[in-house]
Amino acid sequence: MTSKQLSKILRDLADPVIAEHSQRFFKTGKGEYGEGDQFLGIRVPVLRKQTKKYQTLALKETQRLLTSAFHEERLFALLLLVRKFAKGNEKEKTAIYKLYLNNTRYINNWDLVDSSAYHIVGTYLEDRDKKILYKLAQSDSLWERRIAIMSTFQFIRKHQFGDTLRLSGQLIDDKEDLIHKAVGWMLREIGKRDLAIEKAFMKIHYKKMPRTMLRYAIEKFPEQERKEYLEGVV
Repeated sequence: MTSKQLSKILRDLADPVIAEHSQRFFKTGKGEYGEGDQFLGIRVPVLRKQTKKYQTLALKETQRLLTSAFHEERLFALLLLVRKFAKGNEKEKTAIYKLYLNNTRYINNWDLVDSSAYHIVGTYLEDRDKKILYKLAQSDSLWERRIAIMSTFQFIRKHQFGDTLRLSGQLIDDKEDLIHKAVGWMLREIGKRDLAIEKAFMKIHYKKMPRTMLRYAIEKFPEQERKEYLEGVV
């Protein structure tokens, strides 16, 4: 199986009605974050089913799909990389991790990041030096910055919160709404596991937080407490 053959299989599953909706949903208009992206119109469950079917696709061919102009082909490649990473040995995991970081320019929408970053980058770095995340968090690329914070979801799942908190502080002045949402989301995930730690961070930083980040972070707080945070009177 080659990437061209796989591409033909995926394009046979295309639905122009779904594609049109996806182009609006993922903000592909001029000046929007997904400007110029192209869609085939394939829903995620269908793509996941195909990854199970073609999980033996070679890594080199998977990488070629990741460079596709079509969003769903890139997403398929990433879902396949996640599957390969989970089942791979250490050598294979390292190869996938390096491939991922060498191709971040193609991981260029929030769903592509969120479905892959913590599974690959976060899991690989769990017991390793995490300085690459701080480098990514300083990138000019919105998507590399989102990869940085979203990768820490794996650490959060293991009750390791330090890197998420440090990166959240680093990204607190970010100008992009999609970073505000991601940081707020990760803080909320910390709060689900240790509310005291989230609140300690919030007490220091909440007045500087963009409104969206703040709303995401306090979403699960009691109504009165949310109101106090939003009014700046905590």
